[in-house]
Amino acid sequence: MPNTVSNTGPILALAHIEQFELLRKLFGAIIIPPSVRNEIKDSVSLAALNQAIAANWLTVQAAQDALAVQLLKEELDAGESEAIILSKELPADLVLIDERAATRKARSLGLRVIGTLGVLLMGKQAGHITAVRPLLDHLLTFGFRMSTDLYEQVLKDANESE
Repeated sequence: MPNTVSNTGPILALAHIEQFELLRKLFGAIIIPPSVRNEIKDSVSLAALNQAIAANWLTVQAAQDALAVQLLKEELDAGESEAIILSKELPADLVLIDERAATRKARSLGLRVIGTLGVLLMGKQAGHITAVRPLLDHLLTFGFRMSTDLYEQVLKDANESE
């Protein structure tokens, strides 16, 4: 099974639009660092989070290189820093990150990155989602930031553009 590490953003966004289970369906298992668990436990239903951990599809694992994490925290937040370093250490096949600066940093380190919108597209391609548009609209009400061009591109990629 490939290793997939997630930062906080995609988990919260998918949980908000009731697509938390999509992560399990697409990736089988997700690994999160402790700071991500701490960030999401206040936002995601604790019952849903604990169920995912108990079912062993969401596991918490710390990065070993504390110095690398500390150095990265000068540029990024704790969750992003830990997720990127953990992804390098495992190594991870994929890291889930939405934030632009963290995505750039992860890619510069040779990591394959996908965000919430990419997960939704994968979900549609795999037949787990019938339509992406209502989910994008729901994300926008949650405060998820995406440009009009990106919104239109995702709809085009999902074969849902008008």
